[in-house]
Amino acid sequence: MSDILVHTEAGVMTLTFNRVGKKNSITAAMYGTMADGLAQAAADPAVRVVLIQGDVTIFTAGNDISDFRNAPKSEGQPDPDRPVWRFLRGIATFPKPLVAAVCGPAVGVGTTLLLHCDLVYAGDNAAFSVPFVNLGLVPEAASSLLMPRMFGMHRASEALLTGDPFMAEAALEVGLVNRVVPPAECNAFARQQALKLAAKPLSALVETKRLLKGAQHAAVVARMQEEGAVFGRMLHEPAAREAFAAFAEKRKPDFSKI
Repeated sequence: MSDILVHTEAGVMTLTFNRVGKKNSITAAMYGTMADGLAQAAADPAVRVVLIQGDVTIFTAGNDISDFRNAPKSEGQPDPDRPVWRFLRGIATFPKPLVAAVCGPAVGVGTTLLLHCDLVYAGDNAAFSVPFVNLGLVPEAASSLLMPRMFGMHRASEALLTGDPFMAEAALEVGLVNRVVPPAECNAFARQQALKLAAKPLSALVETKRLLKGAQHAAVVARMQEEGAVFGRMLHEPAAREAFAAFAEKRKPDFSKI
């Protein structure tokens, strides 16, 4: 069975993380499937809304570390054809409503992708974190731009510099999520909201989203490119290599000499 389930019904395309045994960690192939789904949804007039969801116990643990360790060295701007960048570009530019249902841990891109969603619903077991610094890396998905705007500078700095998790109620307070519900109800509630949107006139949805997002679109794309260039370079620097080795060896990383 696929690690990303794609299902379209009643105008809603649902993308479901389906790798629970690996904590829904995202591989290059999974990014490719999601990027293809978003492109298909954008082009298909029968698809009016996209819903992204995970399991009741976990949304996603973020990038698969083995993919990080095997990533080709980047020079300059990130390769636009790599699946991860196709996905990030896809969510940043998706013209129709994006809805997310989040239960359990949402690590790294599991949190930053939500910045590009229009409606986000969380189970009360949701735990968000952006531990890029702890891996010797920098933020991605334009989160260094969008999180300060949404959270305020000090809260964004705390999240991005410490990498400490914050829970559903804190995410609700800063505006990352719209509502907190019991985990067993989260995916169904998000689908209900997606169906509500799908019943509305598509042209009005698209134009309203364009007006809401339009002023920051160019800045978001530019920041995503800037972050991607730094991220790709730092993947191969000593701090990241130590973090990945420590993860593989199940020990605490030692950055004292880096």
